[in-house]
Amino acid sequence: MRVQGQCHCGAIVYQAEVDPATVAICHCIDCQRLSGGIFRVNIPAPAETFRIVKGEPRRYIKTADSGARRVHAFCENCGSPVYSSAVENPKSYSLRLGALDQRDRLGYPSRQIWTKRRIGWMPPLDDVPAVEGQP
Repeated sequence: MRVQGQCHCGAIVYQAEVDPATVAICHCIDCQRLSGGIFRVNIPAPAETFRIVKGEPRRYIKTADSGARRVHAFCENCGSPVYSSAVENPKSYSLRLGALDQRDRLGYPSRQIWTKRRIGWMPPLDDVPAVEGQP
């Protein structure tokens, strides 16, 4: 499915092809801090289909406790998260579901990770397959 997304102010616009059945939720601390929410909802887009059609995001390279490094791209004007990917030669881009125009037409989450970091007052999503850490 072709999707288009943009930051809040519209300075960055992008397109990609995604599989609607691959929506995922991440409850990790990094996703909580980087999104400002209690989890982040993502969908992967193969690198060969991802294209920025307007603007240029600012990039922040995050190093996880494991030592893994990821690029987190965001709009330098409004601060909206745009994507994350591997630092070198990304094979896919993790797009932020809330920034996609077609978010209501994408599938129900197929998995959730880092559920051991889920905020305590949020009820478990029992019908979404879960992993306590990183698969």
